[in-house]
Amino acid sequence: MRDELKIPGALQPAAPTKSFSEGLVRGVLEGDFRSVARLITLVEDGVPESSAFLRALFPHTGRCFTVGVTGSPGSGKSTLVDCLAGHYRGLGLKVGIIAVDPTSPFTGGAILGDRIRMQSRSLDSGTFIRSMATRGQLGGLARATADALMVLDSAGFDIVLVETVGVGQDEVEVARAAQATLVLVVPGMGDDIQAMKAGIMEIGDIFVINKADHAGADRVETEIRTLVSISTRSDGWKPEVVRTVASEGLGIGSCAGAIERFRGFFTASERGRDRALQIQRERLLELVRSKVLLDLMNRPGCAELVDALARRVVSREIDPFSAADELLACVCGSPGHPRETT
Repeated sequence: MRDELKIPGALQPAAPTKSFSEGLVRGVLEGDFRSVARLITLVEDGVPESSAFLRALFPHTGRCFTVGVTGSPGSGKSTLVDCLAGHYRGLGLKVGIIAVDPTSPFTGGAILGDRIRMQSRSLDSGTFIRSMATRGQLGGLARATADALMVLDSAGFDIVLVETVGVGQDEVEVARAAQATLVLVVPGMGDDIQAMKAGIMEIGDIFVINKADHAGADRVETEIRTLVSISTRSDGWKPEVVRTVASEGLGIGSCAGAIERFRGFFTASERGRDRALQIQRERLLELVRSKVLLDLMNRPGCAELVDALARRVVSREIDPFSAADELLACVCGSPGHPRETT
């Protein structure tokens, strides 16, 4: 049994709401998948009360290790995640999978392609799979991914694998949410030298050459190792390079071993702790940005002011930078109230 629950009362005006809140949080702490899924839905939908749930869960976090899996479309991310999940389940660990899918143009939800590819894993009572839509978020990660990771952490998951959309060089956001980042590279897919120059190659803690049975794997490995040998990372970690053929389950143990070595480094070294501090710093700034923008748009007359300034920018009466300054000057005139505008 977990510690006594304390739910902030300000967001629970009635007894039924309080009962529901406590029941939902308790269900998450007890590892109930339905409660976990329901809370992630509230977080993803931006329900205001969800922040109260997350505050209650935060004291129970800090034990889970998160691994981001990124790479170009077709590199085999879903297959590798499925194999890694099977490996960890064989060790008796509780595994969470967050598959960040593209947003459906019709429903606004996740297309669920990754869940379809992991049907066998979805039947495992020790594996929780959640597909999340990007909803236009750049960087390959859904806006609520970090909150979902907190929910899974508090629910007692030992390791969570975060599979990103697979949009190429824009996926560096995964490094801001996951503790370890795997970058998948496949021989024969485009210009390998160009891939070495991509920003995505700068975030990898472990480089996985998947489909290593294809021609060109040796050359790709040589290029990656050359890049790693001349790169200097501020945290002192030297990225590892492993080969896998995920479709056949080959190399999964080596990949998991590399993850475990990085985890040891991450949790034990001072520079690893500095990286953990950086992750939380980025998270804090993102929360502040979101709250400031929400507060701004909720102020009386602000939405109309934004539209008016946008029209002026379109007609070339004002440049967007001056418009932004004018907006800030109006809304920050006095605490809680926008300045009066003419």
